[in-house]
Amino acid sequence: MFTAADFIPKTYSSTIESGTFEWSAPSNIALVKYWGKKDNQIPANPSVSFTLKNCKTITKLSFEIKDASTPLSMTDSFSFDLLFEGKPKEEFKPKIRKFLERIEAYLPFLKDYHFTIDTHNTFPHSSGIASSASGMAALAMNFMSLEKKLNPEMTDEYFYQKASFLARLGSGSACRSVKGNVVVWGSQENIEGSSDLFGVEFPHTIHENFHNYQDTILLVDKGEKQVSSTVGHDLMHNHPFAETRFAHAHKNLDKLIVIFESGNVEEFIKVVESEALTLHAMMMTSMPYFILMKPNTLQIINAIWKFRAETKTPVCFTLDAGANVHVLYPGNVSKKVLQFIKNELVGFCQNGQYICDEIGAGSQLIIDN
Repeated sequence: MFTAADFIPKTYSSTIESGTFEWSAPSNIALVKYWGKKDNQIPANPSVSFTLKNCKTITKLSFEIKDASTPLSMTDSFSFDLLFEGKPKEEFKPKIRKFLERIEAYLPFLKDYHFTIDTHNTFPHSSGIASSASGMAALAMNFMSLEKKLNPEMTDEYFYQKASFLARLGSGSACRSVKGNVVVWGSQENIEGSSDLFGVEFPHTIHENFHNYQDTILLVDKGEKQVSSTVGHDLMHNHPFAETRFAHAHKNLDKLIVIFESGNVEEFIKVVESEALTLHAMMMTSMPYFILMKPNTLQIINAIWKFRAETKTPVCFTLDAGANVHVLYPGNVSKKVLQFIKNELVGFCQNGQYICDEIGAGSQLIIDN
C-alpha cells in the first residue's frame, strides 16, 4: 500500500511539450457517510459508496509548456484558463488554484505548463447534486495522465491510487469517484488495503442482488445550502456525539461486509436509511445546529416507508448533506418503483425534476492526444 511520501516523484524519465487529455468521472452516493475530518482532508471515519454512472463531470485538459517568452511573473506561478460549459468561469478559479497549491508537492511540473481546463457536467449545474466529487476526480485523472507521459514506467495501481489521493485533496469524497462500483475510503480493520489517503474498490464478495442497483435522485431543492459541507465537517470537532458517531460508522461498515456477501436487501435498507438519518442528526445536534432537509424531503421519506410497507418492495432512501433524496432499489423492481415515483413523489420535486442513475464503473479516459 502506498504512503503519501510514495506519491512525491523524484525524477521524470520523459518530457512532453503539449497535448490534450479528456476524462469523465462520476458522482457517487455514500451508503456509510463520512462526516467530520482531520487536517489534510483525512476522514474522521470510514465511508463506502456506490459509484454512479450517468451523473458525471467531463473535463478536457489541454497543456503547453511555458517557454522563453513567458513573462517572468508567470514562470513561477500556476497558469490556467478555466471554461465551464465552454465559457470562462472566473468564480471557479480560486477553488482550482487552491487545489493546485495542495497537490503541487506531488506533481512538481504544474508550474511548468499553461493549462486550459474545459469542464461540464451531464447533470444540470445547481441541480443540487454535489459536482465537487466528480469535478475534482476528473481533473485529478487528467493530471495523472500527464504525469504518466513524464513517467511511462508508472504502474496502473500507482496511477489510480495517486489519482484518488490527489482528488481527495480537492474534495474528500472525490477519492471515491476514481474507481467503481463500490468504493471504501478510510481505514477499516476488516477491509484489506483500506486507507485514509485514497479510496479502494471494495475487496469482498458482492452478491448479485447489488450488481444492478438503481439510484433515482429526487431534486427537492436546487438552491445553495445554508451551511456548506466544509462548515458542517468542522462542526464535528467539538460535537457532543462525535466519537459515538465515528464508532457507529465503523460498525455499520462491518455490517455491510456481511450484507453485501449474503445479498440481504432488508438489512441493507436498515443500515443505509439509519446512516442517512444519523448524518442529519449530527447537523441538528451540532453547535450551531442546522437543518438541511426540507418539508418535501420528509414527505418523500414517509411516502417511501408507506409504499415499502404496503407492497414489500425493497426500495429505500439515502441523503447527502442536503435536501435531495436518493431512492435506491434493485434493478429487478425498476418498473414498479419508477411508476411509484411518477405517481407519488414527483410532486415533491422542484419543477418535477428527477434523475435516473445506477451503479457505474468509475472514471473513463475519452481523449489521449
